[in-house]
Amino acid sequence: MANPENLKAVRREKAPGIVFDLARVPQSGRVYFGGSDARVYEADFASEKIEPKEVHGEHASYVMGVALVGNRLISGGWDRRLVWWDVEAGKLIRSVDDAHTLWIRGVAATPDGLSVLSIADDMVLRVWDAETGDLKHELRGHEELTPHHYHSMLHAVAVSADGKLAATGDKVGHVCIWDIEAGKQVGTVESPENYTWDPRQRRHSAGGLRGLAFSPDGKLLAVGGIAEIGNIDGLGASALIQIYDWQNKGQRVHRFAHEKHKGLVEHVAFSHDGKWLLAAGGAGGGFLLFMDPESGKFTRDEDAKMHVHAFALDESSETIYAVGHEKLAVWEMKS
Repeated sequence: MANPENLKAVRREKAPGIVFDLARVPQSGRVYFGGSDARVYEADFASEKIEPKEVHGEHASYVMGVALVGNRLISGGWDRRLVWWDVEAGKLIRSVDDAHTLWIRGVAATPDGLSVLSIADDMVLRVWDAETGDLKHELRGHEELTPHHYHSMLHAVAVSADGKLAATGDKVGHVCIWDIEAGKQVGTVESPENYTWDPRQRRHSAGGLRGLAFSPDGKLLAVGGIAEIGNIDGLGASALIQIYDWQNKGQRVHRFAHEKHKGLVEHVAFSHDGKWLLAAGGAGGGFLLFMDPESGKFTRDEDAKMHVHAFALDESSETIYAVGHEKLAVWEMKS
């Protein structure tokens, strides 16, 4: 049984550049990841030493999202491309060169392996047939401009455990909840505290929602970002996590702002039994923060010694596989 009180770092290795996302092979410690060097890699995080092996270099810029569907690895990047790669045969299946009109920021897949989701700064969620690459839905619910008339960003996408729902979150704290199969919006959540505007010094904004996660039963939605920033050129504000009852008019259930750990919450996830919520991120350094969704309290915090961009939990939630700024890491919390 996973117990955050038993958390310990068991492995940390150097990564090829800044790693933004990873996809884990079920029932294993093998992961695929991509980042700032525009390449996609494979590595076995359960091995004695993590040794990344290049899978492909089909992208021309940052790889921001990866998803795994059987033997098909789908990656999306700032070059606006979605790439399907056969990891067993080691060959390109297809490349959708103009999957979005602006930078792709996230990729996800439904648990049944039927759909792939992509988001980008064109503020659109697109749902693709995972097998054929055909576009199934183009979903619009986010404004292209911020309230101060600058271009917004669509940072986060999450899929519910049953694969029926998706959530997307943008720079100004607006979240849309979607019925994936029907291709329609079924709810919204507003989390404007994650958005900071500086009207004097720089005339620009910072923050934005970076992490989203449904509870295992799909009733709650966790949102990760950063509290109001005093210095717009830095990230010296509290890591901020909020939980919403999205079905009850988007009512906020809990607010967590950590006094010690500053910076962006980049990724959030519930344990598979829903007993705790994990948030990770950073601002130069990094953190792991555990919360009790029932009591609304922090239960454990850990200095990650790396800015964490994304992580994956194993089936028992006992092992954390994480990627970030030039680092790959593994933590365990077995009883």
